[in-house]
Amino acid sequence: MTAPGQQPLRGIGRKALPQNLVERRMTKFLREPPSVRLAASVIVTATLLIVVIGGVMMRAFDHSEYASIWVGMWWVLQTVTTVGYGDYTPRNTIGRLLTSAVMLWGIAFLAIITAAITSVFVARAERERAVTEEDEDTPVVARLARVDEQLAELSSQNRHLDERLDQIQKLLERNAAKPEG
Repeated sequence: MTAPGQQPLRGIGRKALPQNLVERRMTKFLREPPSVRLAASVIVTATLLIVVIGGVMMRAFDHSEYASIWVGMWWVLQTVTTVGYGDYTPRNTIGRLLTSAVMLWGIAFLAIITAAITSVFVARAERERAVTEEDEDTPVVARLARVDEQLAELSSQNRHLDERLDQIQKLLERNAAKPEG
């Protein structure tokens, strides 16, 4: 049962499913190794989102200095990419606060996405390297298995020879103990 206004839990008795679209996409993205094209598209999409949202916010909050959304987006693009031509700089307090937020948001967000993508690529490379090493080790392992079989056979033959030598020694001792005559 759920309380009024609450969503029922999904996935009870099995793995819980992510609730929102972003969580589902990130879960899928991190579970399946991305291609370079997908990784690049994620970074470009994130950058575009930051530029568009930041440009709209700059126009809305500091409209006296940023005459259009396009000027605000140009400024955000310069800020996020750390180019900073200086042709547009906020002078009002709200503009400077927004500048600080865009710089931190853009740099942190892109760094996190880039790190996540890099870690997925590193994990994929490690898995591929492990498979390659296993493939390279397969002939060695097969030869070692044959050596083990041969050692077991030699050990068995050695035990058999020891038993035969013991029998011969007993026969010789019996013959030596018998009086000649």
